[in-house]
Amino acid sequence: MSLTTNRSMPSATVIPEVPYLDVREAATWLASAFGFSERLRIGRHRVQMAFEGGAIMVVQSERQPAPQQTLVRVPDVDSHCETARRAGATIVAEPTDHPYGERQYTAIDNGGHHWTFSQSLADVDPADWGGELVGPDRP
Repeated sequence: MSLTTNRSMPSATVIPEVPYLDVREAATWLASAFGFSERLRIGRHRVQMAFEGGAIMVVQSERQPAPQQTLVRVPDVDSHCETARRAGATIVAEPTDHPYGERQYTAIDNGGHHWTFSQSLADVDPADWGGELVGPDRP
């Protein structure tokens, strides 16, 4: 599938929309705590944010939104965690190595959303830890 390029949309294929009561405040916080960068502001109700090859939309919510959960891959979980901690993120799971080859930590942002940041440590066969490749990645 080939997508038409549009400067009004991020190039990522999947773009989560994460709701906040104050979009601009959330975008500023996400940039300082987690390293996202603002890509496009749309009024006061929406901000497109980029991270490496991915993107999220920070969107306006009129009432306190239910917490969202998002996983983001980063090159260095430990330094990312310390930056988030200094910016006021609540770290609910410290950086930990997992048998599936990832080092991860989880934080809660200023809007109550949960973010897991993951660093790949090794290429691990999913069968080694109880997973099963299906679909197009199946050997």
